[in-house]
Amino acid sequence: MIEIINNSHDPYFNLALEEYAVKNWSDGQSYFILWQNQPAVIIGRNQNTIEEINQVYIEEQGIRVVRRMSGGGAVYHDLGNLNFTIVVNENNNFANFEKFTRPVIAALRRIGIEAENNGRNDISIEGRKFSGNAQYKYKDRLLHHGTILFDSNLEHMAAALNPGEQKISSKGIKSVRSRVTNISEHLPAPVRVEEFKQILTEEVLQGEKDNHTYNLSDTELQAVKYLRDNKYASWAWNYGSSPAYNIKKTGTFAWGNIDIRLDVKRGLISGCRIYGDYFSAGDIAELEKALIGQEYREEEIKQCLERAQLSKYLPQTDENEFTALLCK
Repeated sequence: MIEIINNSHDPYFNLALEEYAVKNWSDGQSYFILWQNQPAVIIGRNQNTIEEINQVYIEEQGIRVVRRMSGGGAVYHDLGNLNFTIVVNENNNFANFEKFTRPVIAALRRIGIEAENNGRNDISIEGRKFSGNAQYKYKDRLLHHGTILFDSNLEHMAAALNPGEQKISSKGIKSVRSRVTNISEHLPAPVRVEEFKQILTEEVLQGEKDNHTYNLSDTELQAVKYLRDNKYASWAWNYGSSPAYNIKKTGTFAWGNIDIRLDVKRGLISGCRIYGDYFSAGDIAELEKALIGQEYREEEIKQCLERAQLSKYLPQTDENEFTALLCK
């Protein structure tokens, strides 16, 4: 087992490192990475991003949104949360979550906390979840990763993962919310997160021969940074890779009621209808047509409305108000 040293708190980089590890280190060795992220929401591979997040809150708080390779639900990360990654030869370990969560349970026992596997891929303390786990298989390699709520801000978590009553219909895999807890709430004596990281590392590496640490080479760092910049930090991956969905946006204004229906595929508006009792100065079908093919994100929508000259169709409103209706 080789421990990869990763001191980055950049969620784009850290998710890119995971992909690089499972796809490029195919030498039969096992790898372990322990890492932390600055505030971020990590979306499951098969999820519809906008169904899982409170977009307004996330933008206000500067929380990043990143899609991962593995399935499962959306999770919140901050520096009070630990993440662990283990890459091994597959060897029929896919969906064998207990094998990989065992060291976490053992580490907690060492600091006086009893935890247990709960359901398919969670670990809980007194019935409350503190760790979610997921897996990704690539050829004959398996990546297992999990979150560990040590002393995370649960209020920020609840706000960031509360999308509200959005009228969305999609085939994306939706998150199942559980009662959660921090490890810090159950400690019989104070333990710093750095101490727990060391204990967990010892448990993961226990019994393995020839353990050693490894720092990425400059060439490997450049490869991970390229993957970070061109995939994990991109709108196309984090939002555009969402499953196709339909969304309904309604608003009541002094100038009338409006009901907008959008079809979105691979992050692009593929269908648009605008209903309501408003008075249109032009053929609203032209505005609907202009929106088709645009990326469903705020800046792109606003630019499209400016190019289409929104006032030609709805002179009572402006690009800012209409964009907010479509995207917020």
